[in-house]
Amino acid sequence: MKSYKKFKKEALAKPEVKAIYESLSDEFELKAKLIELRKSAKLTQEELAKRMHTTKSSIARLESLKSNPTIATLQSYANAFGKSLRIEFV
Repeated sequence: MKSYKKFKKEALAKPEVKAIYESLSDEFELKAKLIELRKSAKLTQEELAKRMHTTKSSIARLESLKSNPTIATLQSYANAFGKSLRIEFV
């Protein structure tokens, strides 16, 4: 069985796969930041869901980006940690 690293390296050697992968970099970065924020606060998805008045499955979908979060949802996520949301164009 191939390791994930080897599989990824082989897949990204294909230009069409690499282009799609790179087009998703913003989504991957957002997902990582959402999870990092929750884990740094030492909260479970269930604890965060209670703070946001939602369900654990909603948090799981948000963190996996299986849904497209609205700005209001991202603001609620940030507010649950006493933070604010800032969106930038760079």
